[in-house]
Amino acid sequence: MLISGKFATRHTVVFVVLLLAAASASYKISNRPSVAIFQMPAAAKQSGSDLPVLQASFVSRTQNIHTHAASLVELGDGRIRAFWFAGSREGAPDVEIRSAVFDPSSNRWGAEQSIINREDTQRSLLRYVKKLGNPVAHRATDGTLWLFYVTVSLGGWAGSSITAITSADDGSSWSFSRRLITSPFLNISTLVKGTPFNYGDGSFGLPVYHEFVGKFGELLRISQQGTIIDKFRLSSGNTSLQPVVLVKNPQNAIALLRDAGATPKRVIATETDDAGQHWSVPIKTALRNPDAAVTGVTLSDGNILLVLNDTEQGRAVLSLVISSDGGVTWKTVYQLEDQQGPSTDTERYVQIAAELAKATDTGITDPAGHARSAQRNKCDGQGCGFEFSYPYLIQAHNGDFHLVYTWNRSFIKHIRFNRGWLDRQLERRADAQLH
Repeated sequence: MLISGKFATRHTVVFVVLLLAAASASYKISNRPSVAIFQMPAAAKQSGSDLPVLQASFVSRTQNIHTHAASLVELGDGRIRAFWFAGSREGAPDVEIRSAVFDPSSNRWGAEQSIINREDTQRSLLRYVKKLGNPVAHRATDGTLWLFYVTVSLGGWAGSSITAITSADDGSSWSFSRRLITSPFLNISTLVKGTPFNYGDGSFGLPVYHEFVGKFGELLRISQQGTIIDKFRLSSGNTSLQPVVLVKNPQNAIALLRDAGATPKRVIATETDDAGQHWSVPIKTALRNPDAAVTGVTLSDGNILLVLNDTEQGRAVLSLVISSDGGVTWKTVYQLEDQQGPSTDTERYVQIAAELAKATDTGITDPAGHARSAQRNKCDGQGCGFEFSYPYLIQAHNGDFHLVYTWNRSFIKHIRFNRGWLDRQLERRADAQLH
């Protein structure tokens, strides 16, 4: 009788789970959200003169810590705010989300400041938070500044969920944290990295990805109040993550994903022609990818700019590439970083890192300190290596492009360039091909 009772109980549980799943599916079918088209960004103005401009600097300044995963958002007055996470190491309890603001008129970054940490998040969510990471910012159509970041209560990144805070004053003050409900079962394994975008009805899209059991990309459609309106699968299986969605027109977009699968490693692409309701079967592009994040923007002329580690191994190369046919073929515009080669000894590594730091930002007074920070994070018993990773690219309303990325896991590097500089690079490439 005991065995029979356990058998009956097990069947009852299974029946209840199936019943709940059926009820959930029925509810979704009968309460299908309205369809929204993609909102095209306002045409960027040409800033100042057409003279080429390319400038580099460091966003973050704190030495001898682990710094990673920056994102950008343009503020209402044209300034640019950056976010990233920093602490003693990735996943450490002391990791916090930091921020700084760039003033285009003075071409200077302000002081970095702490925005949110693990303890603050715990108090808001009323739940234990083990670690946090990956901040992504978005300015909604009503002017509200959203900051999404990853939080983990149990296990590794596969056990993560997305937490959000908002600001009505461009980041001077912030709301309490709240956890997004992205899955009906346990609400775990949802992470964020890609750039958000707006829909025509005021809602916005947030590209996300999963790492528990499988690795695949999804797209969340979120209301201005922070409610998840809908969710769309971008890929499946165990080989793709960190999607970036590049909108081409109100109905069409291409999503590019990091390749976590077998070699040859290539950027993975999927497309939609119905504003994200359905996506094509993901395919590997010709773009090499070393299991690393990519970023991009769609230009007003239809060209697509992309920044990626254009190699199959390591993250010592960072390239700016362009497509004039919607992402079918790509051409290299400019080599942003290139430190390929075998691992080097510590003394030589520190020398090279100091030279790179000084070349990045002539205003720094301690390039040797920057080099020692890189040594702390990128040297081990096997040698030393360079890393330029997790790029994040936006185009401001004045037409300028702003790119940030992780510099040797030690600092956030910023590159600002304009359309004049981009056109000059394209002209030089065309001339080189003719000769």
